Amino acid sequence: MKAIVDEEIEGYAADHSEVLSSVYWRLQEETFTSMSSPSMQVGRVEGRLLKLLVQIAGAKRAVEVGTFTGYSALCIAEGLPADGTLMCFDKDPVATAVARRYWAEAPWGNKIELHLGDARALVQQIEGRIDFAFIDADKSGYRLYWDVLVDKLRPGGLIVVDNVLWSGRVLAPEQEDDHAIVAFNRHAAADRRVEKVMLTVRDGILIARKR
Repeated sequence: MKAIVDEEIEGYAADHSEVLSSVYWRLQEETFTSMSSPSMQVGRVEGRLLKLLVQIAGAKRAVEVGTFTGYSALCIAEGLPADGTLMCFDKDPVATAVARRYWAEAPWGNKIELHLGDARALVQQIEGRIDFAFIDADKSGYRLYWDVLVDKLRPGGLIVVDNVLWSGRVLAPEQEDDHAIVAFNRHAAADRRVEKVMLTVRDGILIARKR
């Protein structure tokens, strides 16, 4: 993944953000030594932002689509209250097996529920309102996940979408995923159900609040 932000500046920002528990460092190390696409893991700055956004939103019931090795899930769950719940949706049993081990180590890992399978079908089965959602999964599914989760989001709730700048390829899309991100960004920008801002954090994130 091509960095949108200079790596030294990204590191400086991370070093001046909230201190991480050791579980994050160990999970990051294992991900980068054992997984074929370790850059799929969110960075330190984005992770701390996710936790803070959960807290700002006063979220109690959260959803994550695309879990990988569980770093972002740990961040979201850490921001939830003791009786909060994070529902994670992913189809990869290998990556999520790593996630489960580190969730079991973290004092707040018991807030996380993992649902393995086709997220496009599973998210539509969520019952009741949610307070927070994070989308970081297959790019061609972004619009579906967005529409379903915004509909389920309570007024004032937040939805965050990762990789919306797609290593800069949104400016000159060529591949299928490039075009999928461009189409999604256009769709989200026109969605009057939410107020939104796109930020140049890591690979680009979209933050939206339901009206």
